[in-house]
Amino acid sequence: MKLGLEALHPMQIATLRIGIAAATLLLLAAAMRTRLPRDAGTWGLLAVCSLFLTAIPFTAFVLAETRISSSLAGLGNAITPVATVLFALLLLPSDRLTPRKLAAVLLGLVGVVLIAQPWTAAAGPDLIGFAIAVAGGASYGVGWTLNRRLLAHREVPGIAHPTALMVTGLPMVLVALLIWSGLEGWSPVAAHSPEALPLALLAVAALGVVGTGIAYILQFEVVRAVGPTVSATVTYLIPVVAVGLGVLVLGERLGVWEVVGAAVVIGAGILVGQRPRVRAVAAG
Repeated sequence: MKLGLEALHPMQIATLRIGIAAATLLLLAAAMRTRLPRDAGTWGLLAVCSLFLTAIPFTAFVLAETRISSSLAGLGNAITPVATVLFALLLLPSDRLTPRKLAAVLLGLVGVVLIAQPWTAAAGPDLIGFAIAVAGGASYGVGWTLNRRLLAHREVPGIAHPTALMVTGLPMVLVALLIWSGLEGWSPVAAHSPEALPLALLAVAALGVVGTGIAYILQFEVVRAVGPTVSATVTYLIPVVAVGLGVLVLGERLGVWEVVGAAVVIGAGILVGQRPRVRAVAAG
């Protein structure tokens, strides 16, 4: 995303990302002879989930990176497991608040505050930019919870599920792109820096094919195996990768409080992923 912003508007990146991911998944679904849903009701529910799993977060993260580093955007993504627990408690009647879940939510919020450093305007990150990134991570939490609630009794097998999400998310960001470009008076198909366009397109293509299309296939396999709450904990790897690549490739740096806050947020995510131990009682 950071490389894409060298030549493209954030909404162009979000639209290309979902469009490339949708094309990738449609080709794979066709090769695997996987059928997409047939009824309008299922498509409508998928569109609701897609709003929070594709359109909002993909737009939020790239908008955030116009104000903050890619490393900090990755740290914002780490709030996803905690947000998933929080929204599951709010939206799923079957979920109950446990001490472990409460500790994870509170710990995650403390970590976000440490990263944002609201007590200092000089040393801390851009608060608006980081808030947008956190909102993107929280949107995933809403999306995974709604996906569990709305589609629990709908048959959307295998690769059909992430494919349908990308297909329904594409019109949303496309409309947003057209409205945004019309209001600001720029062409939705033009680059603001043509000389940087080749590398930007290559970066966005990698983001769409690998970081979105293939990544969502793997994510949904994990969801089917262990459920959305535990599967969301894989996102604690995102800040590790984001910070690593940000430092090595883009020359970004993090302050002490940002590192401490990241460790706290990741710790909260790990706490979410731990399953309670069941003690076996031997029959006498």
